Amino acid sequence: MFDDEILHLAESLLDRCRQGGIMLATAESCTGGLIAGALTAIPGSSDVVDRGFITYSNEAKAEMLGIDPGLIGREGAVSKAVAMAMARGALARSRATLSLAVTGIAGPGGGSAEKPVGLVHIAAATPGGSEHRKCRFPDRGRTAIRRETILSALGLGLEILG
Repeated sequence: MFDDEILHLAESLLDRCRQGGIMLATAESCTGGLIAGALTAIPGSSDVVDRGFITYSNEAKAEMLGIDPGLIGREGAVSKAVAMAMARGALARSRATLSLAVTGIAGPGGGSAEKPVGLVHIAAATPGGSEHRKCRFPDRGRTAIRRETILSALGLGLEILG
């Protein structure tokens, strides 16, 4: 289901979390749970992965992660502010000490001149702070954009852990 590159990064992130006694949670929109899926494809991941939130709709973001609907209304669901709020919400609503969050436009439709297909915001949060990456992946189709998002999110998790 997941290619070797994704599985290698997932396993590396799980190993780093394990070494640091870190629990992990995900908050996913455009990937629909694929990041959590990649992590849990690795045997033994249950000692690191706490939970995953699939918050595809704006209502789910508000209900499951506590994001202010006004923030979504002002900034749009695909924004730095919402990605950061998703990451912080996942931390607050789990036992995790590291969260990864993604929100973006995987296509084929839904893009605009301001927010084109391939625009993805990725955030990671720990109790000590958070990081954000704005990605503009080439529009090579929905599957390719989601794959690149998974790789980038796992990579950001590894960066955060040093």
